[in-house]
Amino acid sequence: MLKSILIVGTGGFIGTVLRFLVTRYFQLHAYSVFPWGTFSVNIIGSLLVGVIYGLAEKENILTPETRLFLTVGICGGFTTFSSLTNDAFMLLQHKEILRFALYTSLSFFLGLMAVYVGRLIIKMI
Repeated sequence: MLKSILIVGTGGFIGTVLRFLVTRYFQLHAYSVFPWGTFSVNIIGSLLVGVIYGLAEKENILTPETRLFLTVGICGGFTTFSSLTNDAFMLLQHKEILRFALYTSLSFFLGLMAVYVGRLIIKMI
């Protein structure tokens, strides 16, 4: 159990730092009310989860520890539901109803599609 905790914690640290860097980049370069940073990390993370689980199912080349490190650790630290919901709340608070609707629906739909595409990519290889 301690080994799993260390694996997930290490991956989570890496994913969290990556999320911070990506969202910070968008904060500095995307002059928009739309939360592009959180949106991007959630879609990219969903794609990666699809690729990782696709690899695990197709080739069985990932050990359980590696899969844990990549999915729960890195992808779990990289993506963030709490930031998504906070960003959505902020859009509502600023009466950005159209942006709120786009952000929430696209986050879910594109995230779901990204998982599917990730798995599809691996199946096609």
